[in-house]
Amino acid sequence: QVQVAESGGGLVQAGGSLRLSCVASGSISSINAIEWYRQAPGQQRDLIATVSKQGTTNYVDSVKGRFTISRNNDKNTVYLQMNSLKPEDTAVYYCAADYTEYADTIVAGRAWGQGTLVTVSS
Repeated sequence: QVQVAESGGGLVQAGGSLRLSCVASGSISSINAIEWYRQAPGQQRDLIATVSKQGTTNYVDSVKGRFTISRNNDKNTVYLQMNSLKPEDTAVYYCAADYTEYADTIVAGRAWGQGTLVTVSS
């Protein structure tokens, strides 16, 4: 089993920065990728950034150049550095671990954190 937990959300003015953290625990070696999603009020949950086991990163266009995903393998932690924040970045941010466990059967899944609220004031 894999568990993840986010932290680092808060209130920031437009143009400011925040760094979110996602700590993974459990079957770390089974994680294929860590993903950051966000969900604004009344909206669907959207994928915004990913980092694969191999270190490949991807970003949605709306955050490219402003957000950076990175990881510290020693701490089992993935970070989302968010710069030049805009009011439209206001959302609950979730991290998720995409994993595959090989035992008697193959179990693939996605473990979600509880979310952390980011509010950007204008």
